[in-house]
Amino acid sequence: MSHDNREIAREFFDAISRVDVAKLDALYADDFELWTAGTLPFSGTKNKAEALEGMAMVGAAFPGGLEFTIVAMTCEGERVAIEAESDGVAANGRPYHNQYHFLMEVRDGKIRRFKEYMDTMHAHEVMVESMAALAGTDGK
Repeated sequence: MSHDNREIAREFFDAISRVDVAKLDALYADDFELWTAGTLPFSGTKNKAEALEGMAMVGAAFPGGLEFTIVAMTCEGERVAIEAESDGVAANGRPYHNQYHFLMEVRDGKIRRFKEYMDTMHAHEVMVESMAALAGTDGK
């Protein structure tokens, strides 16, 4: 099971790097939940539809893509712990490099839960402000 879950994690990061919403839809279980740390506009718990909509917004905020690199991965049963980094340039021209810890729960070959921990200050300074500029708001 752990080997398959590693492959699912790799497919997930490939899909988010390409902002492949259709692939993410196929990887997520129907009852998928995404939880993101912090007090950002996209923090908290999201269902599958909300998570897919949010990924489309990330694509707009990073028109050149947001490349994720897996640094380390540990699998045990249904759980996959992933250390990763991302690199990209936001729509507002600011460089974005963040470091993450993700916890993925895979059940029956589908991602059931996903928890995301990151540098939320950097995410706000670059990603939220870029998304706000695209929307014509102040990002606060």
